[in-house]
Amino acid sequence: MANDKGRRRRFGAIRRLPSGRYQARYPGPDGVMRPAPFTFETTADADDWLAEKQTEIRRGEWRDPEAGAVSFRAYADKWVEERELAPLTQDLYRYLLDKHLTAFADLDLDEITAPRVREWRAERLRATGGKTITAKAYRLLKAVMETAVDDELIQRNPCRIKGAGKEKAAERRIATVAQVDALAEAVGMRWRLMVYLGAYGPMRPEELAGLRRRDVDVDALRIRVRLAEPERMNGRRVQGDTKSEAGTRTVILPAFLHRELRWHLESFAEPGPEGLLFVGEKGAPFRRSTFGRRWRRAREIVGMPDGFRFYDLRHTGHTLSTRSGATLKDTMVRAGQSSEKAALIYQHSDDERQEEVAAGLDATVRKARAAAAKRTGDKPSGTNLARGE
Repeated sequence: MANDKGRRRRFGAIRRLPSGRYQARYPGPDGVMRPAPFTFETTADADDWLAEKQTEIRRGEWRDPEAGAVSFRAYADKWVEERELAPLTQDLYRYLLDKHLTAFADLDLDEITAPRVREWRAERLRATGGKTITAKAYRLLKAVMETAVDDELIQRNPCRIKGAGKEKAAERRIATVAQVDALAEAVGMRWRLMVYLGAYGPMRPEELAGLRRRDVDVDALRIRVRLAEPERMNGRRVQGDTKSEAGTRTVILPAFLHRELRWHLESFAEPGPEGLLFVGEKGAPFRRSTFGRRWRRAREIVGMPDGFRFYDLRHTGHTLSTRSGATLKDTMVRAGQSSEKAALIYQHSDDERQEEVAAGLDATVRKARAAAAKRTGDKPSGTNLARGE
């Protein structure tokens, strides 16, 4: 290869352009000659650049400059498709790509730089007014770009903002026993057991959606949580495994729920062993939107804050169980929570101990109800549905 003066070069080639500047070209490991992305003022500058490229190739650090010319959105869509994600996680990632990562949709991977990521994050924080959804979007962006690094499409992940992917969980709200009773009353007869199981189970909404008659042993006050049926953004429910292995469990209920449970089975559950425990007024599996309207209305009637979610009933159950004498491992088993250390931490919380927890929870709730009734002169709440008993 000759330069502009006809001298042979050891690596690459340099030629003078009509503008007076110099262009450098070099052979990649695949033998294809590639020009530098810019021109040089002197041959010495071009020589230095070629030397750097030659060093990159020798060290195995060279990357095809065209490799990163891949659409971020196309690559991210494929990234989601190739992973065995839970349906709700897929929905979340699609939502984040559609609503919060649109700034990168039309860019190639190699066009996404650290300054652009910082600028995008600052704009999202201003637009959303909080860090939670922005942190989720940042984590997804960072994960996609990290895979692009592994695929050798880009050399370095541009997501390098310390702490940007961390979420600071808001303090969980808890309800009193009286408030749980009031919520159960206000949400309507068809759904009151759901409130009680959410609080004193404590079960997740997707676990409640998957309960069948055969999962319930009324006399023994046991409910077997075998699966979960989360509702996707399109309104369809998908049947799958519980959130973790610990989620598949037997929940022993406090005795005060015996009448609630029996009455619900007699009045609202679908017939047959596979009959759903909770169905809507028209006999279809309950919808999140439909129940959500009832929940918000009940919350308003009771005077609970707008931020109190149905899911916060689980925290209420945790708190009351702890107050009744349950240990951390007892409450974790009861709620079906797990971690890498969970099996060793609470594997000894057996059925006998869970019966003790349920009994303690029963005593705690009954005591709170009796105290409230004594103050108001009324009958303890939670007893009005089974007047014939």
